[in-house]
Amino acid sequence: MSRIALTLDLLPGELAVCRLGPDAGVPDWASAPGPVRAVIRTARELTLVCAAAQVPGSIRAERGFRVLQVEGPLDFCLTGILAALAVPLAEAGVSLFALSTFDTDCLMVRDDQLGQAQAALEAAGHHLRGVC
Repeated sequence: MSRIALTLDLLPGELAVCRLGPDAGVPDWASAPGPVRAVIRTARELTLVCAAAQVPGSIRAERGFRVLQVEGPLDFCLTGILAALAVPLAEAGVSLFALSTFDTDCLMVRDDQLGQAQAALEAAGHHLRGVC
């Protein structure tokens, strides 16, 4: 099996992952500008990913995430992209929240684990841009 080497860009800003009830509407604050915005609805919940600074304190949320975006576009027939990123992070004890778009994948890691994430991903052969 060939080794997958990817380039990831650190996007600016801090994000939050928010949980609302399954029937909740998408609030205006979730549409505020930010590096990534996502709305995911299941029968059990509405999950929002948005700029952390916009999330009201009364909302159930996990804050302090940074985004590493895989350089794309990625072809839909590619396999093992997330595994090539998730495995080294898991081995380093770094948790992640993954999102996929039509063109690419985004990994969200806690800001306080960004250094560990960088070290683990670079040791696995990946290249990170925008991380010191």
